Amino acid sequence: MDDRTSAAEFWEARYAGTEHAWSGRVNRVLEAEAGRLDPGTAIDLGCGEGGDAVWLAAQGWQTTGVDLSPTAIARGRAAADAAGIPPGRLELIAADLADWMPVSAADLVTASFLQSWPVEIPRAAILRRATGFVAAGGGLLVTAHVAPPSWVDPETVADHPFASPEEDLAALELDRSAWEVELVERRERELTGPDGQAGTILDGIVLVRRR
Repeated sequence: MDDRTSAAEFWEARYAGTEHAWSGRVNRVLEAEAGRLDPGTAIDLGCGEGGDAVWLAAQGWQTTGVDLSPTAIARGRAAADAAGIPPGRLELIAADLADWMPVSAADLVTASFLQSWPVEIPRAAILRRATGFVAAGGGLLVTAHVAPPSWVDPETVADHPFASPEEDLAALELDRSAWEVELVERRERELTGPDGQAGTILDGIVLVRRR
């Protein structure tokens, strides 16, 4: 990979070079946390091929998903059509989160595994900007990889920045008089590796709510 490769170029090549990068299923943290809420408006930052955004729309959320890769966005639209999402319920946009702005604030803003290796993105700045996308009474849910999967030698990914939930919370730079912190925790889940091996991975979760 050329050192001058941009994140947009890297991720477009990543998606274009494979039939499907992800499972298409909603991630467990979003399913658990959003499943407790009455549907409203939602923004999915770094939506990839649309697994989370399509699920939100299927639950009745008026959803916007944003990702760098046009190929990923096209696959998300196809997934929405296959899932029978009503017209106008889900908008998927190819854009750079470093400068993208929503038309209006949302009841739920979610960023699931918004991590980019080996090409970095301004992740902390994106998450900080995302606080401005949350409507009064709404929540921001950040889910991240805290560590590599159990079958991966940590030394092989020593140059990958893994953020703890405490670090992600600090990156938001919240005015605590305007925000309530609901969750800052780690959750372990089981998953299957690329060679069929059973393993675990640790997710970091931050959920904050605008007062």
